[in-house]
Amino acid sequence: MKPKVVLGLSGGVDSALCARLLMEDYAVIALYLSIGPDSAGEEDARRVAGELGIPFHVMDISRALEEHVKTPFAADYLSGRTPLPCARCNPLVKFPALLALAEAEGADHIATGHYARTGRGKDGRTFLLKGLPANDQSYMLARLPQEILQMVIFPLGDYDKSMVRERAEALGLPVAHKPDSMEICFIPDDDYGKWLEARGQGCPPGDFIAPDGALLGRHKGIHRYTLGQGRGLGVSGPHRYYVSDIDPESNTVTLSDGSDLFREEVFCVEPNWISVSGLEGPMEVTARFRHARTETACTISPVEGGVLVKAHTPVRAPTPGQLAVFYDGDMVVGSGWIGRLKFSGECRRAGLEPAPTKAGNA
Repeated sequence: MKPKVVLGLSGGVDSALCARLLMEDYAVIALYLSIGPDSAGEEDARRVAGELGIPFHVMDISRALEEHVKTPFAADYLSGRTPLPCARCNPLVKFPALLALAEAEGADHIATGHYARTGRGKDGRTFLLKGLPANDQSYMLARLPQEILQMVIFPLGDYDKSMVRERAEALGLPVAHKPDSMEICFIPDDDYGKWLEARGQGCPPGDFIAPDGALLGRHKGIHRYTLGQGRGLGVSGPHRYYVSDIDPESNTVTLSDGSDLFREEVFCVEPNWISVSGLEGPMEVTARFRHARTETACTISPVEGGVLVKAHTPVRAPTPGQLAVFYDGDMVVGSGWIGRLKFSGECRRAGLEPAPTKAGNA
């Protein structure tokens, strides 16, 4: 009898190919995670499961998504941070849902269509490893704790997107050429500012100011801006402007020529260690400070309240609310949330507090 695996089946080509590949060695149980009325993909997921002849389940995760992702997402923007919802969703909503069905079905493994790999160390720890460079998604998975990593299978770790589509077409999968979704799942039109305003959580207009405090114009609400942003500002001057600071207390957005955006030191909070059990002293790593593929050589050191990251070359606009993910070659050492910040009295009066960012430590 084949061992059981619960697979997150989204209705896209990646998870569809995962189902077909896993069937060679496992009894696959498909789970579609419904986010409520905005869900898109259940019909395709059900069709894939039907054609493959595998059990299909639907789980409503809308309440968990609201608690662990949507509410913190809004609070982050209101406090001047730029949230990373997928990195929060993975350890707090998506993977726990897969684990819940796995427990109910007696499955020893869970699986997703992420482009990443795992490995096992001599001390029994499960490592998180990069996928192929073109589509590597280890950055978004760097908050997963050991108890999840020890059960997960990533069938696409040795694939890139072109290989996935070619294999899916060869196997006759019905979603082989379905376009990829690049949007946040609960913001289908990709306009997060409009989404926040529809929830009554937009911020009021305020002043664009220069670093010396000079008035440059009016902004549309601090929730519509992120550190380093250079487009959509609507301000002209002697040079191109970039967002260099967002202050929720004064409701101002500071614009500069961008020369003040570079940092050599970054403080990170709530580290999640993966390849090591903890950080006992300085360690040489490379780090990603956004989902971009760029890695910077850094020294990380334990300090009170978190991790101090010293970049060997200055990093542009390390942004509070985003992740710093630390690598040793292809191996994810761990991650930490880029720290901050101020939280506006106006937001506190509205009953909104800074979002907790704990996703479980290894």
